[in-house]
Amino acid sequence: MLARLLFFCGLFLASTSVVAMTIYKSKDANGVVSYSDRPTKGAQVFVFRDRMVEHLERQVYLDIKKQKGMDSVYVRNDLYAPVEIELSFAGLKNVSGAPSRPIRRVMPARSSIRLALLTATQAGRPLAYTPRFQYSLGDPSDAAMAYRYPLPWRGGPFRLSQGANGQYSHFGAKSRYAMDIAMPEGTPIIAARGGVVVKTENNQTGRGTDPSGNFVRVLHDDGTMGVYLHLKQGSVSVREGQRVGVGSGLALSGNTGNSSGPHLHFVVQRNTGMGLVSIPYQFNQPVGALPNFALGKQ
Repeated sequence: MLARLLFFCGLFLASTSVVAMTIYKSKDANGVVSYSDRPTKGAQVFVFRDRMVEHLERQVYLDIKKQKGMDSVYVRNDLYAPVEIELSFAGLKNVSGAPSRPIRRVMPARSSIRLALLTATQAGRPLAYTPRFQYSLGDPSDAAMAYRYPLPWRGGPFRLSQGANGQYSHFGAKSRYAMDIAMPEGTPIIAARGGVVVKTENNQTGRGTDPSGNFVRVLHDDGTMGVYLHLKQGSVSVREGQRVGVGSGLALSGNTGNSSGPHLHFVVQRNTGMGLVSIPYQFNQPVGALPNFALGKQ
């Protein structure tokens, strides 16, 4: 069973030395699914992406308190992590007090700040404006500290199925330095570094509606964040706001979201200025790479 799993995940190995290629997915009369770099009758192009989607709009948002002729514009951050925010106003009509430049600042975890007090230029007439609001997790002023990560799972040994700069999915800013480790579903996933749990997703089944599937995001003390993706539905055992230590149980590995097969996608990120990016990291012991069966290198 493990050999079959490793073979399957080997199809999706990509490294800096491998050029992007097209993979075809087909199903035979018995319902057996196979993948190949050669098209066959009835095969479809397989589009594989490990995009990350986190819905934070209910935890970082504008809170506008209206009084007669006056709008107090607050930003609320209900997350257990700082966020960098930017706020500006457009389409101003009958408004005074709006800043001439975008407001950008870092909000502490679990905070609410008034950023603008808008008043009516002509009393008795309504204020009209369009707020433009964006945010990014983390404080860009934090400095990442050197750290070698213990393996974030128990069991194995398991092997790398896609590494940094992998051309199948590890090419975007948020996942460039991610690593995918092929492992059976249900493998215990543990914290590779201590910190505070910032965000979890636990309810997705199968491919789900979120490409990341079920996940746990942990904020480290230096401002970096470790993210553990594609976890098994219902297996996340930590809550937002909880502090975890190295080796603390987080969840079980799974195959949820836009996943190529049962594996753990582990990435370390930081905010570099209104945007999260993945950063290079190293495990504290070697993890072997799977042969790339898709290219015939066995």
